[in-house]
Amino acid sequence: MNPFDRIFTRYRNFPEVDLTQGRSIAYSRSTTRRIMELIDANGHGNVHGGVIMRMVDEAAAIVAIKHCQSPTVVTARVERFDFLAPAFIGDVVSVHCAMHYVGRTSMEVGVEVTAEDLISREIRKIASSYVIYVALDENRKPRQVPPLVPADEEEAKIIEHARQRRLRRQKIDEEFKQLQREADAQ
Repeated sequence: MNPFDRIFTRYRNFPEVDLTQGRSIAYSRSTTRRIMELIDANGHGNVHGGVIMRMVDEAAAIVAIKHCQSPTVVTARVERFDFLAPAFIGDVVSVHCAMHYVGRTSMEVGVEVTAEDLISREIRKIASSYVIYVALDENRKPRQVPPLVPADEEEAKIIEHARQRRLRRQKIDEEFKQLQREADAQ
């Protein structure tokens, strides 16, 4: 059997998800780790930013899939991606991800990336990001996802900060669309 056939048949009928059951941040939190090798780096031994970005996208998608229990999520937006320090060949790069905000069909995953030198045991924060995913149904249309409910005060603060960030982002998006309409009218 062709491996792609297995994928298509496995998820032919998406599982029913109880949308009344909210999930906490802890429900889908995830960490992915990988040792950086020669193929991941440039001639100076620095890991390529694109390698880190791919790891972030894959790790954050795991959180989105776990939260919505849907095998099909797509990256809708990378809200920001800040590189803070380099990772090097031989470092173990860890991508720590947690759900921060959930809309009707979209989910914002907060990401922190660290690099650990296995000999010195030094751990450095090397990047951070917010990645927004949309869950899709069998017809590749946006699918409603379960709400995000805080399990404690700390989770409530994270969700509120993300809600404020989303409101600012929506305002900026609307201002940009208005500028585009004005430019198109000229």
